[in-house]
Amino acid sequence: MDEREVKILGIESSCDDTCAAVLSGNALLSNIVAGQQVHYEYGGVVPELASRAHQQNIVPVVDTALKKAGIEKEEIDAIALTRGPGLMGSLLVGVSFAKSLSLGLNKPLIEVNHMQAHILAHFIQTPGKQYAPPAFPFLCLTVSGGHTQIVLVKDYFDMEVLGQTLDDAAGEAFDKAAKIMNLPYPGGPLVDKFATQGNPEAFSFPVPNIPALDFSFSGLKTSFLYLVRDGKASSPDFVEEHKNDLCASFQHRVVSVLIDKIAKASLQTGVKEIAIAGGVAANSGLRKALEQEAAKYSWKTHIPLMQYCTDNAAMIAITGYYKFLRKEFAEYDLIPKARFGFAKQ
Repeated sequence: MDEREVKILGIESSCDDTCAAVLSGNALLSNIVAGQQVHYEYGGVVPELASRAHQQNIVPVVDTALKKAGIEKEEIDAIALTRGPGLMGSLLVGVSFAKSLSLGLNKPLIEVNHMQAHILAHFIQTPGKQYAPPAFPFLCLTVSGGHTQIVLVKDYFDMEVLGQTLDDAAGEAFDKAAKIMNLPYPGGPLVDKFATQGNPEAFSFPVPNIPALDFSFSGLKTSFLYLVRDGKASSPDFVEEHKNDLCASFQHRVVSVLIDKIAKASLQTGVKEIAIAGGVAANSGLRKALEQEAAKYSWKTHIPLMQYCTDNAAMIAITGYYKFLRKEFAEYDLIPKARFGFAKQ
């Protein structure tokens, strides 16, 4: 079989987005995402509601992905699924559906680590887009609502975590800052939006003193909480009056921490191919800062398309494709893993 004709169906259900995608080789044919509005009124993802919504969405999402790809379900060569990390109830829906479809079609099953998939999203070839993927080895700053990591990527499945958050993830810090300001969920994108209109030097926040290449954002979150509390004590309208500057200043500090650590990792390893991945890779402040630092450090930077930053199934399918080439198929007794680290496989 021609590797370019291998068709992989990817299924992603680790949190609150039900996703399905089809790739032919590494070329994208379809990428469908169904969000869940039910969580907005609660100000965050409610796990039980998320799993119920996945049950409602997964059949139409997979059906739409196949139709948009222009293929019948019998034409796929394998089914790739997110095994973890993520919410256990949400993962169970995707894993159970993928197992059933695999058995029904007699097609191989491929398990995927969600965090590895974010990194390998850089290798998806998108129609109409010219993009050269990172060359091995490269450093990837993987930043989302649940994870913040610096990963040395030596090959598709030879990855080493050089540093990670010791408490809150960067995306969680953005969401918590938004909640402190009473911004609606999801708050992270709103912080980014208002930050573009504010002064990043208006308020100062401490630089976390964390050794090596690890991160910590809990102190920044607490500092922001106290600033807003004290400001509202002086003026009930403090947040509204300073919303843009608050967002800009907080985002500036978080981004500076991320950039400083990836710069340190580059100097330590000598690697100058630098990529970002994960939901926070969509943050305009981070994307701009990475581009600015590229000239300073002679980096070759890789910034993913917006559709591959947040959770999606195309990244699951591309990871499944490379595992398919290695004939790394899963057994039907696999179970989801809410916590799922990765190392060389």
